[in-house]
Amino acid sequence: MPDIWTLADLATPWCLHVVVTLRVAQRIAAGTDRIDELAAAAGADRDSLHRVLTHLVGRGVFEEPSPGTFALNDAARQLLDEGMVIGFDLDGFGGRMAHTWSTMLSAVRTGRPAYREVFGRDYWDDLHAHPEIAAQFDALMGPAGHGTPDPDVLLSGWNGVGTVVDVGGGTGALLIEILRAHPTVRGTLVDLPGTVARAEPRFHLAGVADRVTLAPQSFFDPLPAGADVYVMKSVLSDWPDTEATALLARCADAARPRGRVVMASGVSPDSDRGPSPELLMMVLVGGRGRTLSEFRSLAREAGLEVTAAGNNRAGRYIVECTASPLEP
Repeated sequence: MPDIWTLADLATPWCLHVVVTLRVAQRIAAGTDRIDELAAAAGADRDSLHRVLTHLVGRGVFEEPSPGTFALNDAARQLLDEGMVIGFDLDGFGGRMAHTWSTMLSAVRTGRPAYREVFGRDYWDDLHAHPEIAAQFDALMGPAGHGTPDPDVLLSGWNGVGTVVDVGGGTGALLIEILRAHPTVRGTLVDLPGTVARAEPRFHLAGVADRVTLAPQSFFDPLPAGADVYVMKSVLSDWPDTEATALLARCADAARPRGRVVMASGVSPDSDRGPSPELLMMVLVGGRGRTLSEFRSLAREAGLEVTAAGNNRAGRYIVECTASPLEP
């Protein structure tokens, strides 16, 4: 039987956020391992930081080989990862995610996200108002947080595919890998203007800029029409059903009559749903992941029919759709 006090412990996660924010692991890795020197380098109170590190040592993160001297262990070395730093840093995007959990009661009571209770704006408006936070979000959604994207997003193969539109593609990480894997394919990146501006130099660095069209716009506006494939990764689960249906309808309109609409994330088999991303999306933006059956219902309402669903070679669950013919 799980111990409720252990499950409810808030000390450990907040201690982890604090040591990441203060870059303690990085300082130890660079040779600063005495508590006096660590506190001075981090601009922290010696006694308070010592207590935090002692707590984490007791939880198996860091070691204290001699009193007041700290060392990295396998668990603490994970805190050196760039994605971990972005996701835990209380002074940046990680702080947004951490403090948003305090709004869960409001989200459960109302069925709507309460992000603005903490930050004064809804989530997407807050990112727009803070470009430095938005850039960290882009990095976390890209290779820094998720590794190099898998370009194998089509279950039915790439024969006959000449054009791909990455809808809400962030700074282009997935589209870059698709274009690298398929040298004859051309791509279009659709995202908000600030994000697209940050993506442009990445396409040049990757050597694929000559095959990319940039579409700086909201994906709730009409999408570039006539492409062979419209792909969405880490997008649909950001939105409640009403907005998700509207987004799918935009894809259906643009894909008619022969294009495919592909979900590279956000949909799971009916027998498999993970709870953690569900809760994070709930408190941040009111979004949610969806089972195939739930997605199929939204897709039909938006004018799409599911034509294939299954795991690609890397084990990612992919769903392909085609647009239903418009009624005369």
